[in-house]
Amino acid sequence: MAPDKLHTEILDNLQTAILQIDTSLSVSYINTAAQALLDVSGSRVLGLPISQLFTEVNNDQANLLDAIDNISAFTKREAHLLLSNGQTITVDCAVSPVIEHDVTTSLIIEIYPLDRLLRISREEGLLSSQQNSQALIRGLAHEIKNPLGGLRGAAQLLAKELPSEDLKDYTNIIIEEADRLGNLVDSMLGSNKLLDLQMLNIHEVLERVKSLVDAETAGQIRIARDYDPSIPELEGDKERLIQAILNIVRNAMQALMDQLGPDAVITLTTRTFRQFTIGTDRHRLVCRIDITDNGPGIAKEIRETIFLPMVSGRADGTGLGLSIAQSIINHHHGLIQCSSEPGNTTFSIFIPLPAQ
Repeated sequence: MAPDKLHTEILDNLQTAILQIDTSLSVSYINTAAQALLDVSGSRVLGLPISQLFTEVNNDQANLLDAIDNISAFTKREAHLLLSNGQTITVDCAVSPVIEHDVTTSLIIEIYPLDRLLRISREEGLLSSQQNSQALIRGLAHEIKNPLGGLRGAAQLLAKELPSEDLKDYTNIIIEEADRLGNLVDSMLGSNKLLDLQMLNIHEVLERVKSLVDAETAGQIRIARDYDPSIPELEGDKERLIQAILNIVRNAMQALMDQLGPDAVITLTTRTFRQFTIGTDRHRLVCRIDITDNGPGIAKEIRETIFLPMVSGRADGTGLGLSIAQSIINHHHGLIQCSSEPGNTTFSIFIPLPAQ
């Protein structure tokens, strides 16, 4: 027996994924959270065998049949479910029989996604690290820029007192190096200007980045595009978003030109995701931008820290590009994630889309 209207409204407002299946293992009810988790439409799956929604990796449905026959509940930890869209998720499952007249009439399945909890934990750690590093940098900037200003001023005064123009070469070096260090500190801090928010098409941003990279590389790196044209406009600062994405693409570009030459490919992909969590905030709709390259990958020892300032995989790198990019996306209430292995490195940018 499927839930009545009142119970349906209650179940549809739960964050826990709930399914009800009958004794033939066909779906008789699925709540909104389960539809989002399993990436299915409730109206289309009612009456379908549960195996068409998901199958458990390296297992069959014997446990479900046993729960029906023996009127017994069970819980499964860290089950790997293969969804109909080809995605595999890790979950905890609780199965409870619905009993009438000492007979099981259906099963209630509660699904708790572990991937999302682990991702939220990683994201919170990443955001916390970003905030801590920014606080540390602000403190260091204050301690560095004050004496730099004094050093620069003293060098300028000294230059006026020198008897020979040749000696001013030395004071000029002091002034230039003080300016360079001051600019480096400013880069670490990032811009302190407010975002110039406007509604924009994310593909215009990506096309601008592509044109800049094409100009820099003279077409040596092929940039492939896989856009979803149905993505609605988002609210953002166009110039800052161009800077953030360009920083990521330039990192890929430099790695590719060092290693691959004419075989180098960077792929820009856009998609939308529904009911997506960033940090602790759940969003109805987000835009995902993937920047993928076929380069050598990121060294294992720095993968967990690449978004922190001064961390770089190149000897001549400042380690600021990804930190600045993450900060810009954070200000758009989004996040950047990275996965990397030789031949496939992907930076994924998630930005919330406005409610339609």
